[in-house]
Amino acid sequence: MAQKKFKGRIIAGGKLVGKAIVSKQGMNTLATFQKSALKNAKQIIGSDQNNPDLYGKNLTGKIICLPTTIGSTTGGMVLQTICSMGINPSALLFSQTIDTLAASGIILAKVWEDSPIIAIDNLGDKFLNSVKDNSTIQIEEDGTVIVNDD
Repeated sequence: MAQKKFKGRIIAGGKLVGKAIVSKQGMNTLATFQKSALKNAKQIIGSDQNNPDLYGKNLTGKIICLPTTIGSTTGGMVLQTICSMGINPSALLFSQTIDTLAASGIILAKVWEDSPIIAIDNLGDKFLNSVKDNSTIQIEEDGTVIVNDD
């Protein structure tokens, strides 16, 4: 099994091994998470029809690998809300720089909800091109992300 290592900037740290879900385009946080949050669902099912990489997939507990988040000013609030519900992804790994609204939601969820969500950005385009759906990802405390070719 081949491994590829990437080093990013830690937004919300932690250590984790899990399965990846990959979006090659920016994720609209509100459109992706809001329907499940409003329904008080037990898991997040991607609801943004404009993102075929995530639409209809169970995102709870997954490691979402993406370039960046896009969308409205409510994006941080939606992230914090799903973390408070305990149905959040386990990590968001960004090839680009995280936007400030997503970062604020993740940080508030860590502080207010004691959420275990991990966020690392600036992993680079090679990272996003290396990871596939269901790849096993290992995240280290120092911001190292290891992609295993399963």
